Amino acid sequence: MHPRKCRIITLRLTTRQVDEHNERMKKKGFSLLELLVVVSIIGILIAVAAVGFSAAQKRSRDARRRSDMRAWQDALEQTYAENTDYRGTGSSSVCQDAVDEQMNGVTPTDPKGDTYTYMASCPDADSYCICAQLEQVDGGNSDSNACAFDNSGDEGYYCLINRQ
Repeated sequence: MHPRKCRIITLRLTTRQVDEHNERMKKKGFSLLELLVVVSIIGILIAVAAVGFSAAQKRSRDARRRSDMRAWQDALEQTYAENTDYRGTGSSSVCQDAVDEQMNGVTPTDPKGDTYTYMASCPDADSYCICAQLEQVDGGNSDSNACAFDNSGDEGYYCLINRQ
């Protein structure tokens, strides 16, 4: 067998290069700049998510308000079917007697826990107008609580009128 020829490569490093290499090996953490960049990115992501979540909550509460308004409308229509007027057996001008009779006295409550900003009017026994103020200005069908229907795009109220 032939002996293998081996070359020995020697590296000549300066003391400065060795010191720099040793310092890099000791330093295993992140620099302050790297940490600031990561924290900034996380902050931006949280802000974007919070805005989206807030808008979704508003849409959800507005959907609940619309549902409550339809329940109130159903109670008034049931009252009309039974009594041939929308005020029920009492003389309330705010349709409250019909709600008390048909909804077992349970007036819908606002999803935020506040008192509902409902506007109800039974000016006579043959008509009514009920409105709820929405959180999203462009989500309604009326721009006032007087059942003034238009399509201007800035409707902040959801209103219903009598079906009969």
